[in-house]
Amino acid sequence: MSKRILMLAGDFVEDYEIMVPYQALLSVGLQVDVVCPDKKKGDSIATAIHDFVGFQTYAELRGHNFVINKSFDDVNLSDYDGLYVCGGRAPEYIRLNQKVLDYTRHFFEENKPVAAICHGIQILTAANVVKGKTLTAYPAVGPEITLAGGTYKEIPVDQAITEHNLTTSPAWPGHPAILKEFYKLLGISIHG
Repeated sequence: MSKRILMLAGDFVEDYEIMVPYQALLSVGLQVDVVCPDKKKGDSIATAIHDFVGFQTYAELRGHNFVINKSFDDVNLSDYDGLYVCGGRAPEYIRLNQKVLDYTRHFFEENKPVAAICHGIQILTAANVVKGKTLTAYPAVGPEITLAGGTYKEIPVDQAITEHNLTTSPAWPGHPAILKEFYKLLGISIHG
């Protein structure tokens, strides 16, 4: 039986930060259930494309529609081997959902692998699971990590930090690094 991953997302999740890991995880034989509060299997969420085009922060454009493949209220946490938390704007509001925080805490309480990218770390800080941990995020989320008792480390955007069961990366250029680390945490080896 293949390992099963729970992926947290919502409207205006960053397009690359859902689509790339979703497809990459599927490509190595994992089952990936993407959920969003108040959404059912077959519902769509809107994605956003974030890019740097000369402003002080990223610009946001409308991305694709992504079809949710698992109803949020049908999640049985014991079915999952790992958690993947997407970035974009979605984390800032789905972290207000108590079940999102409970789902997140489960993976830390059970020491299951967790990957979080960019603004996805906002869910971890709201779930109060970063205390004493060293991690990274999009730089604007750094103060939240510190306030939540974690140690924020600024690293190049194409890298990842892994500590215990958690791997994090600042943004989508870090997909190769965070996915490689997440595979290791899941006990998956890929040989070429």
